[in-house]
Amino acid sequence: MIQTLTAPAPAPLYVELARSLEQLIEQGTLRPGHRVPSVRRMSLQRDVSISTVLQAYTLLENRGFLEARPQSGYYVRPRLPHDTPEPRMARPMAKPSYVGINDLTAEVLTLACDPSYVPFGAACPDHTLFPTKKLARTLAAVGRNDPSLLGRYAMNWAYDPLTREIARRYLQAGCPLAHDELIVTLGCTEALNLSLRAVTKPGDTVAVETPTYFGFLETIQSLNLRVLEIPTGPRTGICLDATRAALAQNDVKALMVMPSFSNPLGSTMPDEHKEKLYRILAEFDVPAIEDDVYGDLHFGERRPKPLKAWDTDGRVLLCSSFGKTLAPSLRVGWCAPGRYLERVRRLKLTNTLGTPVVLQKTVSDFLRNGGYDHHLRSIRRAYHNQLHLFSQAILRHFPAGTRLSRPEGSFVLWIEMPPGVDTLRLHRDALKHRINTAPGALFSVKDRYKNCLRMNCGLPWSDAIESALRTLGDLAKKQL
Repeated sequence: MIQTLTAPAPAPLYVELARSLEQLIEQGTLRPGHRVPSVRRMSLQRDVSISTVLQAYTLLENRGFLEARPQSGYYVRPRLPHDTPEPRMARPMAKPSYVGINDLTAEVLTLACDPSYVPFGAACPDHTLFPTKKLARTLAAVGRNDPSLLGRYAMNWAYDPLTREIARRYLQAGCPLAHDELIVTLGCTEALNLSLRAVTKPGDTVAVETPTYFGFLETIQSLNLRVLEIPTGPRTGICLDATRAALAQNDVKALMVMPSFSNPLGSTMPDEHKEKLYRILAEFDVPAIEDDVYGDLHFGERRPKPLKAWDTDGRVLLCSSFGKTLAPSLRVGWCAPGRYLERVRRLKLTNTLGTPVVLQKTVSDFLRNGGYDHHLRSIRRAYHNQLHLFSQAILRHFPAGTRLSRPEGSFVLWIEMPPGVDTLRLHRDALKHRINTAPGALFSVKDRYKNCLRMNCGLPWSDAIESALRTLGDLAKKQL
């Protein structure tokens, strides 16, 4: 008996349309951030029904190729390269160490303010990403409606309407906070400084992730504290086993940690890891100083819960600010210090008396009336798109074998180049080309990360950025 072979059924029309668009995206014809034709226009172009286009766009959205923006249409979604090796995790540190004085930190931050340099070094977003005109109008209205604010000392813990707004936003993120237990600070830096002073004294040991934000190391050094670095992975954050071992073997007085989109790795701890970390801290009775400054810059649908969400006995001092999301120059941050509330309040009084009410009211009014959530969606898209473009350019121009972090939020990348590259030497060479970088040596008290670099991707993409990355890559290749 002869068996008749039947041809496979053709794919549905919407699947064929989705495949053709997917191919255009993969080839780079449709680039990240580009708007694809409207449903109606695509229907006319391809001579298919509107429902077919909608099905195709929905399929591409589910696969991560498109994103729908309310009242705007469909856009090509940035997709970081998932086949690139990620940076490797460091080994545990044998014993605590004091932080050495590093003039390089001051140099990197100073050059970040010089417009003649390409600012890859400091994690400072470009001013064009912020709603500066709206904020200026809000600030002017605040001063016009109550000019007495400019003639009064800011002797206060916080402006009540602002802390209510902050507490409301944390509640939406699954972290209930009492608004009257929030202290408004001059940026996140002051919040971290006050928190460290509240739980330590000179000579104490503070545990940090490694690599860690060099600002942590500068603050720790200024307070004459010692550092114990704990290995941290680029995907799930601080290593829990290493944390337990470090706390068991050392007299650690505090842990400084960035569970959501850490700087510089960009790692995010899963919720179950945060819960386990909190249990470890409770077991050894160690407070945690949590930097949540990047928490609102998530690329997914849901904002990650801060470690503070699991805090049942007030041992987590939550610190953050609007510096990366809204207005760096207003310097409005906050601290939720838990059981250390009164101590941090006293320190705030002796440190800066208070935070100017005129600035607090400006931010508060903007949160209530200025479309902050709409702005957040816009700036997240910009950061996501820029991370993608930077990642692709780095993989094109940097030496073969370069490893790259793949953060799901924020705007910094951690780059690990082959061992033959010295990023401190690269930094010096790049300065000759008016390019400022952040060498890996800044992010540890030990002689680590010689071949690593943190990249600020908070810069709108341009030919000048592409050219600077190509120059950096060429300089690195010359070392090999």
